[in-house]
Amino acid sequence: MYLYDSATHKKEEFRTHTPGRVEMYTCGPTVYHFAHIGNLRSYIMEDVLEKFLRYEGYEVDRVMNITDVGHLASDADTGEDKMLKGAKRENKSVMDIAKFYTDAFFDDCAKLNIKTPDVVQPATGLIDEFIRVVSVLLDKGYAYVAGGNVYFDTSKMERYYVFNDHDEEDLAVGVREGVEEDRNKRNRNDFVLWFTKSKFEDQALKWDSPWGVGYPGWHIECSCISMKYNGEYLDLHCGGVDNAFPHHTNEIAQSEAYLGHPWCGHWFHVHHLNTDSGKMSKSKGEFLTVSLLEEKGYDPLAYRFFCLQSHYRKGLVFSWENLDNAAGAYDKLIKRIAALTGEEGEVDETAAARFKEKFLAQVGNDLNTSMGITCLYDVLKAPVGDATKRAVLASFDRVLSLSLLEKAAALREKEAAQAKTASSSGGFTVQGEGDPAVDALVLQRAQAKKAKDFAEADRIRDELKAQGIEIADVPGGAVWKKI
Repeated sequence: MYLYDSATHKKEEFRTHTPGRVEMYTCGPTVYHFAHIGNLRSYIMEDVLEKFLRYEGYEVDRVMNITDVGHLASDADTGEDKMLKGAKRENKSVMDIAKFYTDAFFDDCAKLNIKTPDVVQPATGLIDEFIRVVSVLLDKGYAYVAGGNVYFDTSKMERYYVFNDHDEEDLAVGVREGVEEDRNKRNRNDFVLWFTKSKFEDQALKWDSPWGVGYPGWHIECSCISMKYNGEYLDLHCGGVDNAFPHHTNEIAQSEAYLGHPWCGHWFHVHHLNTDSGKMSKSKGEFLTVSLLEEKGYDPLAYRFFCLQSHYRKGLVFSWENLDNAAGAYDKLIKRIAALTGEEGEVDETAAARFKEKFLAQVGNDLNTSMGITCLYDVLKAPVGDATKRAVLASFDRVLSLSLLEKAAALREKEAAQAKTASSSGGFTVQGEGDPAVDALVLQRAQAKKAKDFAEADRIRDELKAQGIEIADVPGGAVWKKI
């Protein structure tokens, strides 16, 4: 597999420290609010990456943190703790907020077929580990105490700006006009490892430490959680492109200072989901969540399909029209698969192996999911039996996770159930969706046509059309459906 590495700015062959095994870390959510669909685009693409690596034959150990303390509103060292902000907004405790939105996050993931990582670790569960690592950084001279807080000294790093080809304005989210300068810092880019004096008197979560009662900075948690569960050598670190600076930059600095050797072999960043007005955010415009998509009648997997049609290193523009197009294409794909027969037929293993080889090559070229979708259509068009097509589609769906065969089976069951709702009169059979009132109107239309009262037949047709009912005349009767 070839992947673009954000640290080297090149597409390179993916290699791991231990052959056949991938130590993978994903920056998890700060659980102070619902995840919006822009956040979830990153998790969808990381999910596909993990599943593709497993499909290739790797053993994958994927770890994710849950940030329930220490993430300040600026993403750097200024502003209010996001968790405290959420607790104030809803008049609940921080831990109640954390549990509610953690559960909500994983509910959304389930709806989007995103696999839960092997390890999920809330930050509040490893406070002793944070303190231990900060103590080592102090002992090694990479950190200092000032104004009651513990800071990392970035001047001690030979190279601090690792992702320096990214747009400064896009990534430097912690450097904003009007941010009060922290005079305790020796260098502009130094960052807090441990706060011993809260920014706010009512900071909810505090712990004892060698430097006083306080709480960890945001950046230290990911390094410590990864090193605890992934070990000293991390193969693959994932996150949204907005995490590259300062969060991932600071992770590299503190991790390599602590370990004394290079830490992460590959950095994978997913670009923004934008709206027509710019980057998606919880603080502006319509708050787009999975629940909102469902309320508007969309299958969450149509949104997953929408994301897979684009490359993860390109900004993706969301609009309802674009989602409608994706949902329509997804529905048509399911209908084509539902039309396949030969469930018990023989699979052409030679043809299936050729399809898989092409899929591995296409998607393995920097996780090109749009080509993975194209591979689905190539299978459907191929001159092979339906049993082979079904087997190959099921194989590809281990990576794409669009529930292709499950959705197709449900559609066939629905159509079979609708066929059973047929009603008849005088040899004329109506097949519909189980609404006797509509069946009666369709029969009345047929009777009007038989009596050559075409004006009445047209009136009934127009009445049904106004109700969103489409009629198709067939030999011996009619079939109706809601449109």
